[in-house]
Amino acid sequence: MKISVCTLAHGREDHLCNLVRGLNRSHRPPCELVVAVMQDQRYELPETGFPVRQVMLGSGDICLAEARNTAAEHASGELLVFLDVDCIPAPSLIEDYAAAAEANDGVLMGEVGYLPRGATASGIDYEAFERLAVKHADRAGPPRDMVGRCGDYRCFWSLNFALSARTFQEVGGFDPRYVGYGGEDTDFGRTVAAQGLPLWWVRGAKAYHQYHKHHMPPVHHLDSVLANAQVFADKWGEPTMQHWLRAFRLMGLIEPDPAGGWTKLQDPDESHLALTRQQEHQPYASSSLVLEQLESQARRGSDASRAPAMAPA
Repeated sequence: MKISVCTLAHGREDHLCNLVRGLNRSHRPPCELVVAVMQDQRYELPETGFPVRQVMLGSGDICLAEARNTAAEHASGELLVFLDVDCIPAPSLIEDYAAAAEANDGVLMGEVGYLPRGATASGIDYEAFERLAVKHADRAGPPRDMVGRCGDYRCFWSLNFALSARTFQEVGGFDPRYVGYGGEDTDFGRTVAAQGLPLWWVRGAKAYHQYHKHHMPPVHHLDSVLANAQVFADKWGEPTMQHWLRAFRLMGLIEPDPAGGWTKLQDPDESHLALTRQQEHQPYASSSLVLEQLESQARRGSDASRAPAMAPA
């Protein structure tokens, strides 16, 4: 079975170089790496024992969905492994996906370990990565067996997944109507579920996520999240990204409109960015922690408004 690794990149040259170095350490190398390059300049990448194909998309308004579809179109493998540019594949990632794909149709989702700041300063050190990496608290743990069925399409995440090229074509790829950040992953998972294809958690097939600062919930992408939430609702007749939208409402950034969508009240300011910004001691940003804090503040405010006024002395 020929296996292509697909990624997309804009900037992030150090991250992409580490992804390539990780593939160079693979027990089973890929037949190729396909990079959808979302900028005008090609990358200077480490030498490899397998072909690297840089597909130049330019620095225009190419959406992530379209870039992933383009990478898949240029891939020659029977199995496609998608990795985000900030991932370093474990040495067994490709062979783990190959073994899981031999026995299972559908979409396969490998493990992800989040690395803290500075973990890659000394290069690729898998023993150190395994000591330092943590699982995202909002993600399921590895299954007991080689694969375990995932019953909720909302769990699909394009950070690290694999499927056959045939299945990708049958699904239709990612929907390019999702522009900017948010929604395209959930839509892909919903499409897979609608076509009766299974989603699988995979034991192994691990990628190590390289540290970079982020915001969760993604207030810096407020406009695209609102637009993409509407695209999803119009397409499927049900909402998505509800936890993010709830947080934005509690922050006073949006309010529901009579048509069932959302109206933006203001752009996020530094206070909103500070609340959601990943701190240097955190290996990942967490929407759940921020939402818990906002819900707690809302409850305290509600309790205070219901408290009886004290009688004057």
